[in-house]
Amino acid sequence: MTMKTLQLGQSDLHVTPICLGTMTFGEQVDEPTAHAILDRSLARGVNFIDTAEMYAVPPRAETFNATEIIIGNWLARNPAARQKLVIASKVAGPARGMPWIRGGKGDLTGADMVAACEGSLKRLQTDVIDLYQIHWPVRHVPAFGMLYFDPAKDGPGTAIHTQLEALQTLVRAGKVRAVGLSNETPYGVHEFVHLAEKYSLPRVATVQNGYGLLNRTVENALDETMHRLGVSLLAYSPLAFGLLTGKYDASGLTGPDAPANARITRFESTRKQRWGRPDALAAARRYNALAREHGMTPTQLALAFCYTKWQVASTIIGVTSVAQLDEDLNVWGTTLSPELLKKIDVIRWEIRDPTL
Repeated sequence: MTMKTLQLGQSDLHVTPICLGTMTFGEQVDEPTAHAILDRSLARGVNFIDTAEMYAVPPRAETFNATEIIIGNWLARNPAARQKLVIASKVAGPARGMPWIRGGKGDLTGADMVAACEGSLKRLQTDVIDLYQIHWPVRHVPAFGMLYFDPAKDGPGTAIHTQLEALQTLVRAGKVRAVGLSNETPYGVHEFVHLAEKYSLPRVATVQNGYGLLNRTVENALDETMHRLGVSLLAYSPLAFGLLTGKYDASGLTGPDAPANARITRFESTRKQRWGRPDALAAARRYNALAREHGMTPTQLALAFCYTKWQVASTIIGVTSVAQLDEDLNVWGTTLSPELLKKIDVIRWEIRDPTL
């Protein structure tokens, strides 16, 4: 498998178009298995790893920071690997409902960002984080399953300019090479770029948002914003927490025949989110049936869709085994015919984006 690297935004980071997501490490995946996945990913040419201080997922106090610790232990045992990798991590946004993150504080100050980055550096056992991202906005936005912006829910919080100044502190200290956003809106991306250019602050290189067959909201204005501003998309959840692998098609999300160790089956909290909606499973079944009609597995269709979209710079894949990793990487190079893409669009027109 040969993948050419590409530039992230206007930064000096060059990454493979597939990124290893690691939020399963420390919950579904134990440390030895995680290290085997990291070994295999590197051996197969993936140079991009994404993590976050909040991980593992589903988030809980007992696994907070666990993923970074596991990656850090692997890096300590494989010092030569660090020079080959672009490592991305994220500072959690306002910790509403999660008291184990900064005491549940409803803001993210500049000092919080600096402290969080220093904590991530220690856990990752590295001197620099190549791409440091704000996991979700400080301000209220319609994200994580929310459909509408509600001005009444907006409130005081650290200004974007102040957030950029904190990121500048980290960049100047040599602790961060480039910065990015996650779960952002067109307004947010534009404002971050505008203020960075106006005040000579770090310019965001990337936005990490959900994107795939069950959530194409990126294509409703965010893609134009990012294209015109020179910001790269990192697409997460291309398999929609496993819905687009087909493993839930026959059994549903619960019950005696549901896959016992699968994420949505195993974690009730996940079923209460966008991934557990009945319309999400119904939509997935439509796409999965379309894949089989065209001689493909559901995984092949879903990943090939992301791998070949012009909007996507790098697709983040999350796995629980080396076998899953190989399956996902083997899809690279698969193309979808114009006729199949038209059929995908027909389904999307009918069902829109059930996991937005």
